[in-house]
Amino acid sequence: MEYSILIEKIEDGSLPDGYYYAHIPSLDLTTHGLGIEGAKKAAEDLVSLWIEEKLANSEPVPRESVSYN
Repeated sequence: MEYSILIEKIEDGSLPDGYYYAHIPSLDLTTHGLGIEGAKKAAEDLVSLWIEEKLANSEPVPRESVSYN
């Protein structure tokens, strides 16, 4: 499964310079990492673990809906 990841630089002083948020809107998940690639990797790891947990508990795993205009 594929999910969109939105990357946002963290500028509120809560983490050292160079950290980015990674939002997965369709799953309502957020994580962070050092640099864009670090944030992307953190998001991929989070999604994998989240899906594993859902499947282990026989819960549905939502798919991202894509709309084209």
